[in-house]
Amino acid sequence: MFNKQTSNAVIINVKGLEKSFNLQKILDNIHFEIKNGERIGLVGLNGTGKTTLANLIFGKTLPDKGVIEKPNDIKIGYLTQSIDYEVNDFHEYMSDAAENDLFQHASELGLRKVSDWEDNRLSHLSGGEKLKLALSMVWASKPDLLILDEPTNHLDFTGIEWLTTELEKFHGPVLIISHDRHFLDQTVNRIFELENGKVHFYNGHYSDYRKEKQLRLENQRHQYNVQQRKIEEIDSQMEQLKSWSEKAHRNSTKQEGFKEYHRVKAKKRDSQVKSKMKRLQNEMEKQRIEKPLEEAKVRFEFDHHGKRGKRIIEAKMVTKVFGDRTLFQDSHFYITQGERIGLLGENGCGKTTLIKMILGTEAPSKGEVWKSDSIKIAYLNQDVSDLPIDKSAIEALGYTDRESIFKARTLLANLGLKEGHITKPIGTLSLGERTRVKLVDMLMQNYDVLILDEPTNHLDLPSREQLEKTLSEFTGTIITVSHDSYFLNKLCDRLLVFENQQIKRVEMKPEEFLNKKTKDNINETFLVIENKIAAILGELSIIDQKDPKYQQLDREFNELIKQKKGLIDK
Repeated sequence: MFNKQTSNAVIINVKGLEKSFNLQKILDNIHFEIKNGERIGLVGLNGTGKTTLANLIFGKTLPDKGVIEKPNDIKIGYLTQSIDYEVNDFHEYMSDAAENDLFQHASELGLRKVSDWEDNRLSHLSGGEKLKLALSMVWASKPDLLILDEPTNHLDFTGIEWLTTELEKFHGPVLIISHDRHFLDQTVNRIFELENGKVHFYNGHYSDYRKEKQLRLENQRHQYNVQQRKIEEIDSQMEQLKSWSEKAHRNSTKQEGFKEYHRVKAKKRDSQVKSKMKRLQNEMEKQRIEKPLEEAKVRFEFDHHGKRGKRIIEAKMVTKVFGDRTLFQDSHFYITQGERIGLLGENGCGKTTLIKMILGTEAPSKGEVWKSDSIKIAYLNQDVSDLPIDKSAIEALGYTDRESIFKARTLLANLGLKEGHITKPIGTLSLGERTRVKLVDMLMQNYDVLILDEPTNHLDLPSREQLEKTLSEFTGTIITVSHDSYFLNKLCDRLLVFENQQIKRVEMKPEEFLNKKTKDNINETFLVIENKIAAILGELSIIDQKDPKYQQLDREFNELIKQKKGLIDK
């Protein structure tokens, strides 16, 4: 029977694993172990096989070669990358939720009164709400091992904090596929990097991995350059020996009386050349250092010049209600040209709904969302399933003139989608690769406003970093929903905060606002504790120490002092 309490025991043992798709080898003779209690971050570029490896470990996919040894009775909690679960799946799990703690986990994640939800509510879930329900289902299954594929995509800061805390309490091994740098730094202690079908191993969290990888690359680059200089030196020596050999052969045919001498000399030179070449080739094969693969360089290009400061969007006493559920009411805010606005709030508070109002695809229940008639808006949404799966990337973009097709191909290549990718049906591309196709559609046109709903979801790390850089150079207006802390703090200098059924404009960066909110919460908690301490001291002063209640109050007093000290230390 599987014993989840055995520390450092090998839970998963992968031997000689291979997997190919469409004649392309994705995983090539992979070996590794996962021990109990380990926290592993699985990273790599889009399309390198991370989700494929997760599916193989879970048993959803079978390998072409190799074995995955794991206990027969192990229970794996697998959060898949696509969280578009059917309403029926949620219904089925919620029918016995009282037994499996689903409601409790959902409540902790910020989903209120899930037990009272009707079919209509389940049919209108945001991406974040779907993810929270899926996470609740995974935790409620009481797994022995966790596989989480992009668990922070769509997840608000409350959800990320819950997930981080729960992972600290979880005793089994965890494999996390993620491009969220901050989250990986908080949760993992090893990194597995998939690259060219192989797995490379690093100890530590994500930042440690980046430093060590950079050092490895620099060392490999140095060794490779030394090897190249050695090869040049050897080539020079070989050319010299060949020159001597050719001279000996020429002399053997010219000088009468010395032909035999020079013929023997020529043969000797030939022998020397062949012997040295063979020796050097053998030496080079044994000590060959491959040229290091340069990290992916991704280029995004926007072409826009706009006037800053002009008010282009304004909400006037806007309210939105679905049935008996109010998302926000009587809210007023404005957005001016050139601003970087982050939308901040819990899952299901109405961020995507507001975006739809700005786009004109959703009407407010009351009030008005006004926008300038002259602005041109591009929208990148969370959903990549709206691309035609049977068409190639170029066909899906719909360009027919030669210049546009050439530009689209160039942009796709800059995003890391080479010819082999852009001629394949979109249905064979990973979610990250499909997101890049949608980005190219935005890049091809000149926009005033970019509305980005979770733009970094499914993007690999080089693409995220380059997108941050490019968006910082864009002169138009950016409105974005993102739960990638690094991305949001680097990009946005103002916020629209969804709180207490209101949308409020806040002149702060996300980090400043969240730190202030945390500080305010601590101050509020501190005052509550102070009041409780004062009340207990008042009771203690009027009762006898022999009174049984005195001991109880004393314990409460000491516990409150401990809580107060904890807040002061923060």
